[in-house]
Amino acid sequence: MMNGTVTTTTDPSPVVELRGVTVSFPGVLALDDVSLRLFPGEVHALLGENGAGKSTLIKACTGVYRLDAGEIVKDGRRLEIRSPIEARSAGISTVYQEVNLAANLSVAENVMLGREPRRFGRINWRQTRRRAAEVLERLHLDIDPASPLESHSIAVQQLVSIARAVEVDAQVLILDEPTSSLDAREVDELFEVVDRVRANGVAVVFVTHFLDQVYRIADRITVLRNGRLVGEYLTADLPRVQLVSKMIGRELESLDALEHRVRTSTAAAAVPWLTARDLGRRAGVAPLDLEVRSGEVLGMAGLLGSGRTETARMLFGADPVDSGTITIDGEPVKVRSPRAALDHGIVYASENRRSEGLVGNLSVRANIVLAMQSRRGWARRIPRRQQLEFVDRYIAALDIRPADPEAIVANLSGGNQQKVLLARWLLVQPKLLLLDEPTRGIDVGAKAEIQRLVASLAEDGLSVLFISAELEEVLRMSHRLVVMRDLRKVADLVNEGTTETELMRIIAEGAGVVAAESKE
Repeated sequence: MMNGTVTTTTDPSPVVELRGVTVSFPGVLALDDVSLRLFPGEVHALLGENGAGKSTLIKACTGVYRLDAGEIVKDGRRLEIRSPIEARSAGISTVYQEVNLAANLSVAENVMLGREPRRFGRINWRQTRRRAAEVLERLHLDIDPASPLESHSIAVQQLVSIARAVEVDAQVLILDEPTSSLDAREVDELFEVVDRVRANGVAVVFVTHFLDQVYRIADRITVLRNGRLVGEYLTADLPRVQLVSKMIGRELESLDALEHRVRTSTAAAAVPWLTARDLGRRAGVAPLDLEVRSGEVLGMAGLLGSGRTETARMLFGADPVDSGTITIDGEPVKVRSPRAALDHGIVYASENRRSEGLVGNLSVRANIVLAMQSRRGWARRIPRRQQLEFVDRYIAALDIRPADPEAIVANLSGGNQQKVLLARWLLVQPKLLLLDEPTRGIDVGAKAEIQRLVASLAEDGLSVLFISAELEEVLRMSHRLVVMRDLRKVADLVNEGTTETELMRIIAEGAGVVAAESKE
């Protein structure tokens, strides 16, 4: 019996079924009694926010993780899958976001790798290329089997991965974020291949954050949240706004009753401090306009993968842009690197503070002074006495615990780690603070402290871009709102009584684009 809502009409028998799957790690219940049915000839979208359990479920299905409870059933028979090799032998193949093929080999060698035809104990290269060409032709792929794989784009390499799965007669094909690095034309080509694979009776699992693509290609949807099954639905029976509600975990009926405390300020009427025009990146964020004003918190909302982080990284110079201009205080500037961004007063606190923000094995002191020292250059060392003066000031101001400058950052709680990262950037006295999920994974008390700090910084004139997946949080914190969806900006509005219901509908439907100026 599957938990959650399950559509059961005249479904055929599943080719593979996961029943009551539970996977745990020390101190973490990653999957809790999750079930998944995969039907032949269907594209089944597996959806959920970050940490929902999608990747864990895929790895459980392919033998990377051991099941603590539950079972995998194929054609009515229980399977014991202990490795990806055993999964492939059982007809379950996976194409990952990062292509895991041998780039130095030819297309044919990759398609046939490990299954090359042999003659007198040696590989028959002519037959290898012929069989690879037959598979490529079956999928209508115009790719030279003899060409080096590394000479092709990521999109073509993913198509070669699919061809490899087809060659081994996979009955289940798992596509893990296959379109995250593709442009629109490449997505079209990939979907054409997926349609041909589906027509051959293969069950396709499609993991993505792009809702437009889900409704374009998926027959069925399974939603996970916090390691549990929310439900399985036919795509045609699930409106987009309801899908967003199920992913986020709030029902529309309850949202309408919520009251939101919207901060009032003259910041929304101020002259923009930073203006971006047509800022974009190929196979990334579509060109967008953005304005950030002094003393303003500009909230950025959208589902994971909508383009929120990508936009912040472009503004910080961490990712190159292919179009657009940036002006600061009315003067054109070039922000081609984080160092250049820092010189212009722009700082970025990544959502992944442990791998892209903090140096875990260094002390609180070393982490806080890192950006200032980098700005001065390593030849002009900050005297230790001055370091301690700076650090003690911010430890007290942000209430970092323990109040020990020499404490190792990796040993601090998530909330205190986030405060250390904020202290580092505040020390360089920025003009614009880009905050990407600053309260994710921290306790309620620390979250409230950071929210109060952000509001106070804005009142003191700092510009803040505040990115959060929590709609209630981004509404409460922001003067204005930008909504991202499928790597595009779909709304820009003044936050005057905006409700979660309205915001969720914009996220779900991409409708209601509002120019901020029209509400002022």
